[in-house]
Amino acid sequence: MPTALYERLTALDASFLLLEDHDAHMHVGSVALFDLGPLRGAHGGLDMERVLARAGEALAAQPRFRERLTTTPLFGDPVWVDDPHFNLAYHVRHAALPAPGDERQLKRLAGRIMSQQLDRAKPLWVLWFVEGVAGDRFAVIAKLHHCMVDGIASADLMGALLRPEREPHAAAGAPAVPRPQPTPARLLADAVLRRARLPFELLRASATALAAPLQTLGAAGRALGSVGETLRTGLTPAASTVLNGTLGPHRRFDWLRVDLAAVKRAARRHDATVNDVVLAITAGAVGDFLRRRGEPVDGVDFRAMIPVSIRANSEHHALGNRVSLLMAPLPIDERDPRRRLARVVETMRAVKRSEQRRGTELLEAASERLFSDLFARLARLGARLTPYNLVVTNVPGPPVPLYLFGAPLRAVYPLVPLFTHQALGIALFSYAGGLYWGFNADWDALPDLHELVTAVEREYAALTEPPRALARPRKPTPRRVPAHARPRRRSA
Repeated sequence: MPTALYERLTALDASFLLLEDHDAHMHVGSVALFDLGPLRGAHGGLDMERVLARAGEALAAQPRFRERLTTTPLFGDPVWVDDPHFNLAYHVRHAALPAPGDERQLKRLAGRIMSQQLDRAKPLWVLWFVEGVAGDRFAVIAKLHHCMVDGIASADLMGALLRPEREPHAAAGAPAVPRPQPTPARLLADAVLRRARLPFELLRASATALAAPLQTLGAAGRALGSVGETLRTGLTPAASTVLNGTLGPHRRFDWLRVDLAAVKRAARRHDATVNDVVLAITAGAVGDFLRRRGEPVDGVDFRAMIPVSIRANSEHHALGNRVSLLMAPLPIDERDPRRRLARVVETMRAVKRSEQRRGTELLEAASERLFSDLFARLARLGARLTPYNLVVTNVPGPPVPLYLFGAPLRAVYPLVPLFTHQALGIALFSYAGGLYWGFNADWDALPDLHELVTAVEREYAALTEPPRALARPRKPTPRRVPAHARPRRRSA
């Protein structure tokens, strides 16, 4: 008889479950655009039978897609178990846009889909295949709960469906058989045993500490300093803006593509990183947007929360969240693009030298070992206090073109969830020479989201244009002088 298996969620993964409510939905997502081409069916539309067959083969290698959540008795620790009633057709869905199927309609559909919570009684993901997109294209709207994946993990998951070859890959083999569910008694016994081991682990740690007391005291002092700095930063409210009012359940989604090479050139010119340029563009666009709304920007403590991957190379293709969270003020009051970028570079260097990252990791470790919901409760308290105004996350993607069962991927726009009192989230994804921006916003708070997207486009152009002094001088065009104004030759 097969062994009943399950997997506990990490403290960080579990925090996204506690942070979720009716208005703050904790799923990440994306809208990807493909050429219809090889997935065209006999009726001229998308061949969903072939899509379902191929998707089942590709996803069979990743057990998390067939797992759902349950909790341990008494303690309530969330764990992953196999779903005995897994139905691929529930998770891979089919829709079509009304003609002419333009991108505005697709954005509205994506917003409606992202406004709906995932059903926790089932595996926490859905893929919508949307045909009828203008230009002989179709879209895939992906929605996955944040407790399953972070940005890097979701990019790795693309490898389960997408390939760098045009030819569809071979079948993965026989379909997976669900493993038996662990009994409540088994889950409870394991939870009790894990907690019972804690005093002995603390005794071993104490013995190690007593063997080198000076080094231990020094390490403890540094650890306390890191945690203290992280808590001060994470529990200090940022400025109140129109981006940080009461959150509703409805979403609007917009996007933009810019040239990645131009962003990299701007970064090299100013001794900055691509992420520095992204933050400078964001700061300029937000400042312009708030000014147009009549909001003050001078002297405003406007902060971004920036997830930073701490995933080792050996952890690629593993699910779950492996990120540290950094808080950084953005110079939304600076109108000059280059001075703004210089300020961002200086700020980010200071933030990276700070103890924020180590403090976050220590709090996660303490929650894992001591109090399973410590990190989640701190995250929830921080969300209520609004220590940041928006999330800006930038995930590096593949530089080469990819194909979904032979259909070329033309664009992919990511989505980051909105936390409590946060009406805007910005996610970026680089792919095949493009930098794709996804703007997730509260429907009621930002009816003019398109104006912010336009401001980002303007700031991108201003910051990526080469300085005039470095631009190639134009060859002067000879000026044509009218005949009556030409000097006359004197006769000899």
